[in-house]
This record gives sequence, C-alpha cells and structure tokens, in this order.
Amino acid sequence: MPTNILMPALSPTMEKGNLARWLKKEGDTIKSGDVIAEIETDKATMEYEAVDEGTLARIVVPEGTQDVAVNSVIAIMANEGEDVKAAGASAPKAEAKKEEPKKSEAKPAPKEETKPTATKPAETPAAKSEGGRIFSSPLARRLAKEAGVDLSRVSGSGPHGRVIARDIDDAKSGKGLQAPSGAPASAATPGAAIAPAMSDKQILSLYEEGSYELVPHDGMRRTIAQRLTASTQTVPHFFLTMDCNIGRLMTAREEINTAAPKDKDGKPAYKLSVNDFVIKALALALQRIPNANVSWSEGGMLKHKHSDIGVAVALPGGLITPIIHAAETKSLSVISNEMRDLAARARGRKLKPHEYQGGTSSVSNLGMYGIKDFTAVINPPQSTILAVGVGEERAIVKNGKLEAAMVMSVTLSCDHRAVDGALGAELIS
Repeated sequence: MPTNILMPALSPTMEKGNLARWLKKEGDTIKSGDVIAEIETDKATMEYEAVDEGTLARIVVPEGTQDVAVNSVIAIMANEGEDVKAAGASAPKAEAKKEEPKKSEAKPAPKEETKPTATKPAETPAAKSEGGRIFSSPLARRLAKEAGVDLSRVSGSGPHGRVIARDIDDAKSGKGLQAPSGAPASAATPGAAIAPAMSDKQILSLYEEGSYELVPHDGMRRTIAQRLTASTQTVPHFFLTMDCNIGRLMTAREEINTAAPKDKDGKPAYKLSVNDFVIKALALALQRIPNANVSWSEGGMLKHKHSDIGVAVALPGGLITPIIHAAETKSLSVISNEMRDLAARARGRKLKPHEYQGGTSSVSNLGMYGIKDFTAVINPPQSTILAVGVGEERAIVKNGKLEAAMVMSVTLSCDHRAVDGALGAELIS
C-alpha cells in the first residue's frame, strides 16, 4: 500500500505551514534521512527529512502553496516493489482529510451566507454542540481568525444560530458581540481576542483612495501581533529602570578584544559586544536570584535550573528571539560567537524551533539606534525581559564632585504574577 507523506508539525504550536520548495521530483528515489522539501513556518524555513524509503510517486501539494494544514497529505510515496504509476494514481487516504473541513481556510463560502438580504434574520447566541464546539462556517472561522475575533462571543444569524461570514463583519465593528461568560457586557475576557476598535472599512474610509498601498500581513506579523496583544492583556507588567555605570565594562571589552587570538589571516577568534556582557550578566543574576528565574503557570511556578536568555533580533517585517541556552555556563567569547551565528540564521529564517522557543528571560537592545531607554513587552511564558538603551557619556555626581561617566539605562519588565517588586529590584541591581 502506498505511503502518504503528511505535512509535518515542526513545532508544538504549528497548525499550518507553507510548502516553499520540493527538493525531490516525481519518480525520484527517496532514502530515509533525505531532505525532500522546505517548509516555511511563521518564524523559519525548515528542511523536511524523509522517514521511510521508496519512490516519490505523486506530489499532491505543489511548491509555493500556503497555509497547508498539519497532517494533510502533501505527497504519495510508492514502497519497494509497488507500482509507482498505480501508487501515484491513488487518492489520499480519507483519514488524512477528516480534519480539513475544520482547518482548511481555502474552502469557498456558500453563496447564501454572503449574499445581502433585505431582512437580516434575528441574531441568536452562537450555537454549540454538546462537546462545546461552536457551529460556524469555514469562511466565518477564517475571517474570525484573521480579525482576532473570539467566535464564542459572536451572535450567529445563520440557521440554528450558526455563525456565518456577515456575523464576523459585524463583530469587527463591535456589533453583535456578547459579553464573556460571567463578565459584565463591557468587560473583555483576559487572554481572549477582542474586536479591533475600528474595522478595516472604517480605517480605509479615512484616507483618500490611491494615497496608500495595502500590504497584506504575513504569518510572522500576525503571530507577533497576536502574542504581544495576548501578553499585554493577560500579563500584569510593571517596570524597573536603573542607570548603569559601564566604564569598567567598556575598558574590559576593549582589553579582551585586543587580546583575542587571531588566525593566519589576522581575523580575531571573537569580537565581544556590549550586548554579550548584558546577556552574561542577566544569566548570572538569574542564578543568584533563582526565585526570579521562573515561569507562571496556573498549576504552579516553574523554577528553571538554567538561564536560557532570548535575544531580540530584528528581521524585515518583524523580529525573533533566538536563545542562548544555559548562558550562565558559557564564556563571553562563546556567547558572542553563538549569538552571531544565531542572528545570521535568524535573518535567513533557518532557525530550528528549539532555538527560539521557550527561554527563561530575554534581552532587547535598541542602544545601537541611540535610544536612551524604553520598556519591552514580556514574551510568555517568560516572566522578565530587559530593555537596554545606549551607552553614552553623562554627567554624574561622585563624592560630591561633578564628573563624566559612561552610563547605560536599562529597564526590567516583570510579570507581577511571578515576580514581585522587591524581587525584580534584586534581580536588576
């Protein structure tokens, strides 16, 4: 029997991916471990390695296809001794298609759902099955996800209270939204997506047609928007700012870089940045204040053994935070070279999920842009993030005398559920 090649789940939260490129063509022999395709997630482009051996009989999903559901059939492989043509002609197994009506976003909406009617049916609360699933059309689910609308709060006007496309259009402008269960009508449920203050139609109406270019959001931008919105809605942030005299740090950096061994071409083995010192310092501080090296969960507090420090790296259209694992155990030179490698692969979207998921705290540095100080949004499930400003000469008072010093302002954002004010102050000091 032919083997179905399925869209892989490349991370625990992945639901869909883009099939960027096929590296094998129909009729090619496949061995276990061969890279057969490149899959794009919202954060990275990853290689898909074959597990079984056989012949690629048929490509079901062509390269360039976007939003392919995890576990859907993307190709068919003929096993050893099987007729390749017969295998290629076989349809994908029904089991692989069972979830497609739920996850597929390409299914067209029935005409009667989007066709304007003279009299709109009375709206009723969204109907639910016994298992709690909300009855809604595939198009409505897609539109709700794109708009960040919580389906459970939408009043369905379709048959038997089914949520349809026009209900989502109304919900985007705030119409027909029910109050969350157990909350007053004006309150938003923490962690739930809420309708935007203005609909797309309202926003576009404010600008003259032709005076702008509408650039669709890509997967990364949408993910960033969803995660940071959820963070600001569900994580009670507070902020602690300190000015750090980094004169000795700058001297040490210069001395260490000067002493770095060089290869035969005169290239130094490493070149430390101020950010490398910040990563190491935060990692050591988390070890000294272990009660701050935590993650909040409803079941209990996760106390981490290592300091896994994420570092924000800017990308076109977004950012990603690759992680220096167990940073407290690594030398500055190792951190520097590892960070340089991670940043380069992050910009090429070549990171693997374990290289950017998780972490116990993060560093976001805008000093290179001349920013004096700022506050950063926590990246759950982390409980802290350190925002780093520019190092600059400032006037300070020392022993009653005014003098110049190299000063850098840093701001620690804390999740108040896990880290209290005094604990955060201990960590940053």
